[in-house]
Amino acid sequence: MGEVIYTGKAKQMWSTDDPEVLRVVYMDQATALNGKKKDQIKGKGQINNEISTLVFEYLAEQGIKTHFIKKLSPTEELVHKVEIIPLEAVTRNVATGHFVTRFGVKDGQVFKTPVEETYYKSDALDDPFINESQTLALGLATKAELTEIWELSRKTNQLLTALFAKADLTLVDFKLEFGRLSDGTLVLADEFSPDNCRLWDKKTKAHMDKDVYRQDLGELTPVYEEVLARLQQALEEEK
Repeated sequence: MGEVIYTGKAKQMWSTDDPEVLRVVYMDQATALNGKKKDQIKGKGQINNEISTLVFEYLAEQGIKTHFIKKLSPTEELVHKVEIIPLEAVTRNVATGHFVTRFGVKDGQVFKTPVEETYYKSDALDDPFINESQTLALGLATKAELTEIWELSRKTNQLLTALFAKADLTLVDFKLEFGRLSDGTLVLADEFSPDNCRLWDKKTKAHMDKDVYRQDLGELTPVYEEVLARLQQALEEEK
């Protein structure tokens, strides 16, 4: 069964018989504003596990190294144990959210070149923006790792922008986290779901992500179910 070694906002990490492998349990919890807003939403964990599994399997097929091993159950998966690098690599294809309020640009403005931002992963500090020299000074990652993080982020953006477009969804922005395997190999970690990306319906511009919860726009589960169904269809059509 193992022991709980970490409980986050939406997932638990459990030990297994293999010290290099962890069991992830997706929870039916939604949070916003760095955990200041929190609710239990039935079925959310299962849908996020399904979506993240499909995305990670697709990325692995395209040559992106990830911590994902396999899905165990509707709400569980096995992953390689990693040392998480405390950075969030954010890619923005369209202006919205904090970017709009910070820079006074029009919501929905499409960038000619994706915006790349790095944040220090710390709830206590509200995940502040961090640049390369600050990252190196704090010893959070090496220069080579930062280069690899953004190479992987750009490739992921290219692959998923195209994939979600086939599902009639615009990949507005997303956050990636990375970790080191025991041999030092850098891999994509955490998850990829509507919890850590923004998706808009291509025709209606309707929110198809956690902004539905953040902004009290309606029920979250049906929106996530729609994303899953569209993603499944898009992947099926690729075969």
